[in-house]
Amino acid sequence: MNFRLETERLEGLILSKYATLSKNSKGRMREEEKCSIRTDFQRDRDRIIHSKAFRRLKHKTQVFIAPEGDHYRTRLTHTLEVAQISRTIARALRLNEDLTEAIALGHDLGHTPFGHTGENVLNEIHKKGFKHNEQSLRVVDLLETSRESRGLNLTYEVRDGILNHSGDLVAETLEGQIIKFADRIAYINHDIDDSLRANIISEDMLPKDCIKVLGSKHGERINTMIRDVILNSYDKDKISMSEEVKFYTDKLRDFMFTNVYLSKKAKSEEEKAKRMIKLLYEYYMDNFDELPEEHKNLYNDLNCDKEDIICDYIAGMTDRYVINKYKEIFVPKSWNK
Repeated sequence: MNFRLETERLEGLILSKYATLSKNSKGRMREEEKCSIRTDFQRDRDRIIHSKAFRRLKHKTQVFIAPEGDHYRTRLTHTLEVAQISRTIARALRLNEDLTEAIALGHDLGHTPFGHTGENVLNEIHKKGFKHNEQSLRVVDLLETSRESRGLNLTYEVRDGILNHSGDLVAETLEGQIIKFADRIAYINHDIDDSLRANIISEDMLPKDCIKVLGSKHGERINTMIRDVILNSYDKDKISMSEEVKFYTDKLRDFMFTNVYLSKKAKSEEEKAKRMIKLLYEYYMDNFDELPEEHKNLYNDLNCDKEDIICDYIAGMTDRYVINKYKEIFVPKSWNK
């Protein structure tokens, strides 16, 4: 029995007319034999989960650099929360939950060490600039390799969702459009939670009008935002929020930028992180041969600049790897005769 065909048949019966059916995927960059059990989007989800880049997210900053507490979010836990929120929305709208989950799990694979601090540094010093959404696509297309192939060879729809999950970009599929909302819902709310834990802000600092509309508790705010997206997107060809909830969600986000993301207290270690990344980048520009052979071999048959290869290497580092590599190169070692 071909279980994939049965799943594809059920998708056609159950999902919305606006859903992206697995059998209608625009395909992969390289053709390959289909699985007899999983749909193409399910295979993409599994490839992302089993990738090294996905595992490294557990040691990459979400907001707070080098937090000491066990309960602060990392880039991995953020990704899991985005996946949970996006699946809830997709299921309620009868969209393709597997496609949404695959995009959610892959959307931040290209994020740098030290969160947006690392992204901003690489954007400044790399001559071509740096954007984490573009790097996420580069990870799944090129940098995540196995013995069998280069890249994960994901479907067009997953790649499109990963690339277009941020800023003013809009994914082609509704499943991809969900991620932008799920991403924002997740980080605004879990960053408030982490900031309260870190005593960066207090409950009474949160804008009163936002609390009145969205909710006074963490779960209430998430529920309000998710319900609003579902109610305003049901049986429509576009994912959206109501004007009211979007206004107060954006206002809460602005509050977080002013009081957390750009605050001196939350970013007390930022300059040190910037300096480490800059020095490592400059070091490898002058000592290119010291890059690991495994990394350089990725580009054997590609026409890539030295700067691109170095940028890829640093972007793929975890926070602790940057710190250890910095110590190894720049901090004098004790002399033992």
